Amino acid sequence: MSSLGLYRPGTSLLHRTPALVKLAAMLFAGVGSIFLAHAWQVGVAIALVLACFLLVGIPLLTALKQVRPLLWVVAFVGAFQVIAAGWERAFAVVGVIAALVLLASLITLTTRTTDMVDAVVKVSTPLRFLGVKPERVGLLLALGIRSVPVVVGLAEEVRDAQRARGLTASPRAFAVPLIVRSLRRADALGEALVARGVDD
Repeated sequence: MSSLGLYRPGTSLLHRTPALVKLAAMLFAGVGSIFLAHAWQVGVAIALVLACFLLVGIPLLTALKQVRPLLWVVAFVGAFQVIAAGWERAFAVVGVIAALVLLASLITLTTRTTDMVDAVVKVSTPLRFLGVKPERVGLLLALGIRSVPVVVGLAEEVRDAQRARGLTASPRAFAVPLIVRSLRRADALGEALVARGVDD
């Protein structure tokens, strides 16, 4: 099971909030994050997001798992910022990234994928006059979301095969089969969509 955000059923206010409202809140939070310049401001933002996890009944351990895949990126960015601008700026930058990832995970954990896709389709509808097909946008979003656990599953299969062959320390033995399997899966998915008439 992937630790990436999966919907957790619940009856909290956030669970009942329309997906469109939550996506709009995420957008405003992303724009507003540029004004978080001090360490204490970032600390308050992180604390608020973590408090929201508790309010909707999701354990903090689950919240922390959401940022685990970004540890290497955050460590690199943090180290660079410490050297370039000092520890306070480094904490602010890393903290903003962590807060936004946690907020996005909170929205994902409290929103059904179908509701999220429907919200994006609704927002895209006024763009029909520009040639945008809302249904196609929704399909792409749904496929993108579905592809994440599929690729994670393929990575686990490749890793198991790698260990069985004694190639644990070989990045090439991991990356090449994963890319090949992912491309084959994408080709199979494309052929299935074409067979169902989902193509120009």
